[in-house]
Amino acid sequence: MTKKRLVKQVKKGVGRFVYWTPRIVSILFILFLAMFSLDEFGNGYTFWQTVIGLLMHNIPVFILAIVLWISWKHEIVGAVAFILAGLLYIILMFTRGRMQGFEILYSLIIAGPAIFIGILFWINWKRKKS
Repeated sequence: MTKKRLVKQVKKGVGRFVYWTPRIVSILFILFLAMFSLDEFGNGYTFWQTVIGLLMHNIPVFILAIVLWISWKHEIVGAVAFILAGLLYIILMFTRGRMQGFEILYSLIIAGPAIFIGILFWINWKRKKS
């Protein structure tokens, strides 16, 4: 295998990795967020109260799923939306007075992956643009 061919194969592999990583990680992140709605079960609510509770808990999941759907072809949308979602979560935690001591680290469990996914979409957008 020549050096030129090897470089071409490596670039192709890196391109696939950069393309698929934000999409797969965002699917996992959305599923992770959806898990938090499972606390609606077992609270003694009626069927319709549970359905409404699940819908309310999953509003961010639905929004991020739509963003992912758009971002599949337009990476810049995913970059901006996921970074803003992470920053918005941190801002909401600050404004609600829930950020004391180590709790900022807890907010990074949600905000960190969102910002990371946004950065991955941005890298993919920049690579595709050049």
